[in-house]
This record gives sequence, C-alpha cells and structure tokens, in this order.
Amino acid sequence: KRGVGVLTLSAPGSDHYRLDPAIERLALDIMWASTGPWGSILGNVRRSRMIRRAVRGFRPHAVLSLVDQTNLRLLASLIGTGIPVIACERTDPRRHRIGLPWRCARRLLYPRAAGVAVQNEEVAAWARAFVPARKVHVIPNFVRDLPAPGPAAQRGASDILAVGRLGFEKGYDVLLRAFAASGLAARGARLTILGEGSQRAALESLAGRLGIADAVSLPGVVADPERWMARCTVFVLPSRYEGFPNALLEAMAMGCPVIAADCDSGPRHIVRDGTDGLLVPVEDAGALSAAIVRLMEDAALRARLGAAAVAVRERFSKAAVLRRWDAVIDAVA
Repeated sequence: KRGVGVLTLSAPGSDHYRLDPAIERLALDIMWASTGPWGSILGNVRRSRMIRRAVRGFRPHAVLSLVDQTNLRLLASLIGTGIPVIACERTDPRRHRIGLPWRCARRLLYPRAAGVAVQNEEVAAWARAFVPARKVHVIPNFVRDLPAPGPAAQRGASDILAVGRLGFEKGYDVLLRAFAASGLAARGARLTILGEGSQRAALESLAGRLGIADAVSLPGVVADPERWMARCTVFVLPSRYEGFPNALLEAMAMGCPVIAADCDSGPRHIVRDGTDGLLVPVEDAGALSAAIVRLMEDAALRARLGAAAVAVRERFSKAAVLRRWDAVIDAVA
C-alpha cells in the first residue's frame, strides 16, 4: 500500500478481488472487440494512447505489469516515457500460446523492460535467451493468509478435490480418466473440481461417457476453496503446464495430501516427491490413477504427507516473497 495504484484494462465489474481502500483504482474498460485488421490496428493505437495517458496520470516510480499480452500492450504504450516497467510472466510461456505476432512482439519488447519477473528457474532460462540476465528475476508466489489446518482425523475418507480454471492446460480430462480407471467411484468416492471455464461442457460430457457422472461434481467458482481443502481426503493437480500454482500451495498449506503432475515448471518446485506430496508424469492417467488409489487406501501415508506439506507456509511465506519484490522494485524505481 506504499503509494500503490491498480490499473486494469477491463471494466471494474469483472473484478474478483476486493482492494484495500487505500489503493487507488482505475479501470479503463478498453478490451472491446475489433472488426477486421484495420479495426484491430486502430483499436490498438487508441488503447495505447489511453494506457499511456492513464499510467502517466499515476506518476509512478515503477510499473508492475501482469500477464503476457498486457505486458506487451504496456511496454509498447510507454515507449519514450522513461517509466520503468517490470513485466511478469504468470504461467509457462513455452507452452502457453499467444500467437505469432504476440510472440514476435515479446522478443522485441521484453528486452526494453526494466525487469522481467518469472516464477521458476526453467522459465528464467527461457527469458535469458533474449533478455539480459541481470533483468530476469525469479520470484515465486507466496501462501496467502489462511486458517490453520485441522487434524488429519477430521478429513473425509472418500473426497478427491481439484481447484482451478476449467481449461485444457489444467488436465482435468486426464483426472477424469484416472478417476474412472481407479474404480473408486463404485466404492463411494467423489471427485469435486472447483472452478469455471471453457472446458466445462466437454468435461461433463466426458464424465458421462466414462460412467462416473454421478460421482463427479463441478460446483464452479467458490469464495472459500480453503474450506473444501480442509476436509478433502486427497488434492490433485493434473495440469499439463503451470506457472507456480496457487491452488497447490494453498492445498498444502491446509495440510492436504497432494498429488501433482510433474510439469516442466511449477509443481516440482513446490512438491518434494515422497516427502510432502506425490509427483506423477504429465498426461499419464494410469500413473495418476495408481497414485490416487495409493493415497486413498493408505491413511498413514496421507497423514505423513499432509503434516509435512504445511511447511510451504514457511518455505513460501508472504514476508519472504514480498522482500524479493521490494528488492526488484527498489532497484528499478
């Protein structure tokens, strides 16, 4: 809150988080649809002018930009202003598709940034291929403030939980196939996936074809996922790729026994396989199914992994991570 302003390109009605009243907030609402190539070009010129005017109005010492295309719009808009920009990649850009024009723009514009913040060393190596190494900073996510985890004995014995956007990259189709192969549905187990997204209809259809629709629940976005984490038997993150998954961090902080796909980046920096969770190969429904069955049938293993998992509260504490952010911002401001 030390002189912080928040600028969004979307309308304020799309906000998912409540800001502290001390934070200045401006919503530009400039993400309108463009018609044809000329409409797109003219629309982007207009957006760029509005972004430039709005940012200069804040008179910032530094700007922190989040997400690939927003980073590029901002960097292009602020050329010549002298305002330092830290561009932040929040997923794995090696896998996340943004289209050839945007990829070319990233190669041109990221080297102009005052800094590029990424969430793990694999993505840092990717960035250093075209951005000066001194500008690339690895800063993981921190564990947000959560209630203390309850005892393992309070957890259910048949509840499998996943949390995240219902997108292809999250691998929930793999999870459904693994759950079906496990045979646990016939023994009373239930799978709940919290979140919303473009894959909802496809996932519902797949659950039906696999014969597990009655054992699968998709409640949508909930305000308190930690409450679900506190009572589930096992938490699963089956993603094809990730940045630094908050849902996994939060589940471990709540003492969940976790299983995560060993993506090229993300989960392997959080889960210590066999110590505080289990890692399985990406897109391997058989291995995931076996891991789920193993945990669901071994209460002692669940208790051991869950007890060790809460150490993420210290490993990725808010204070430690914010000190990293402060150091990067102070260096460029």
